[in-house]
Amino acid sequence: MPALVLLGAQWGDEGKGKATDLLGGSVDYVVRYQGGNNAGHTVVVGDQKYALHLLPSGILSPGCTPVIGNGVVVDPAVLLSELSGLNERGVDTSKLLVSGNAHLITPYHTTVDKVTERFLGKRKIGTTGRGIGPTYADKINRVGIRVQDLYDESILEQKVEAALDFKNQILAKLYNRRAIDSAKIVDELLGYAEQIKPFVADTTLVLNNAIDEGKVVLFEGGQGTLLDVDHGTYPFVTSSNPTAGGACTGAGVGPTKINRVIGILKAYTTRVGAGPFPTELFDKDGEALRTIGGERGVTTGRDRRCGWFDAVIARYATRVNGLTDFFLTKLDVLTGWEQIPVCVAYEIDGKRVEELPYSQSDFHHAKPVYEMLPGWTEDISKAKTFSELPKNAQAYVKALEEMSGAPISAIGVGPGRDETIEINSFLS
Repeated sequence: MPALVLLGAQWGDEGKGKATDLLGGSVDYVVRYQGGNNAGHTVVVGDQKYALHLLPSGILSPGCTPVIGNGVVVDPAVLLSELSGLNERGVDTSKLLVSGNAHLITPYHTTVDKVTERFLGKRKIGTTGRGIGPTYADKINRVGIRVQDLYDESILEQKVEAALDFKNQILAKLYNRRAIDSAKIVDELLGYAEQIKPFVADTTLVLNNAIDEGKVVLFEGGQGTLLDVDHGTYPFVTSSNPTAGGACTGAGVGPTKINRVIGILKAYTTRVGAGPFPTELFDKDGEALRTIGGERGVTTGRDRRCGWFDAVIARYATRVNGLTDFFLTKLDVLTGWEQIPVCVAYEIDGKRVEELPYSQSDFHHAKPVYEMLPGWTEDISKAKTFSELPKNAQAYVKALEEMSGAPISAIGVGPGRDETIEINSFLS
C-alpha cells in the first residue's frame, strides 16, 4: 500500500484539509510534518464545519491515527485547546501521537514574533504572530525546547534559562520590553506535561513500522509550495519546508518509502500576507472570487488576496515536489464567468518567461500573460463524474492539467465531503 505526501501547490489555503479528509477513510495514519498553528484547514463533515490549526485533518476520520511529526512546532496551549474543542463535539482524539522530538512554542517565542513584526514596520513579513519563526530559529540555533524536555525538569530549566539569556537582552535593550521570567515559563510548560504525556511517542519508529507493515500513511503539509523557506518567494515565506522533501525530514521517513506526491491546486490563486503575486486582482473579479470562495484565513482571519490561476506556479510546484497527481479544488467558485483568464507565462522586462524566475526581483516585476478560456454558468456542485461537468468546465480542467505538468486525479466541486469528483484513485 502507498505512502503519500499531500501538499499545497500554490501559496497555501488550497483546500488540503478537504483532500486529506477525502482519503481519511482509507488511510491508517495522517501525519503533519512541518509548520505549526500558523496553518489552518477547514473540513466539512455533513452539516458540521471543523477548523483545524495544529491537528492533522485525519483526526476527524474514525480508525485513522493522527500524528504530529518531529518537524512541527507545537504550542501546547493551542494543542490542548484544540483537543478539548473536538472532544466537546464528540470527536475521539485519543489516538493522537505527538513526536517527542517536536519543538515547543513558548510564550517568549510569540512575544519575540510580535515585537519584531512591529519593529520592522513597512518591511514586515506578515507573520501570524504565533511564534512559529522564532521557534524554528531556536531549533536551528540549538537552543530550542522539545516535547521530551517537559519530562526532565532540570534540563527544561537549563534550556529555558539559556534561551532567555540572549532574548531578554534584545527585548530590554532593543525593543524596550520587560525581561521575561524564566521560572514562570518553566512552571507554565510543566503544567502541560501530564496532559500531553499520553500522546507522546517515537513517531519515526511508529511510521516506519507502519509503512513496512503495508499500512497507508499520508503526510500532510501545512502550507503551500511557494511558502517554503528554501523554494518559496523568500523572504515572504514560512520558516519550514512544506515541499515534499520536508516530509522526509519532518517525519523521519526515507524518500524511497514515498510512493506518490499529490499537489493541491485551487482553480484560481490566493495568498495571505505580503509578497509578490503576479495574478492578483484589485477589481470586482477579485472581490467576487473572495466573496464566493469564502477567502478568509482559517487561522489568521485575514482576507486572502485573490487572482486568476497561475500555470507558471503550478509547473514550478510539479518540478520541485516531483508531483505525481493534482487535486483541483474550488472549481465551483468559477461558475458564472463568461471567460476565465489563465496565466500561462510572465512578461519580465519585455521578455516572455514560462518558468518561475529564480530572482526575487524578477518575480516581483513579473506581469501575467493571460490566455482566455470559455466559462460556464451551470451548477456543477452535484456532478459525480467528470463527464457530468459542463463541456467548458471539462475543457478548463484539461487545459490546467496540460499546463501544469501532472494529471488532475480529483476535482472539488463544493465544500462538502461528497462534493468531489474522483478521476483516478490516489491509493492505486
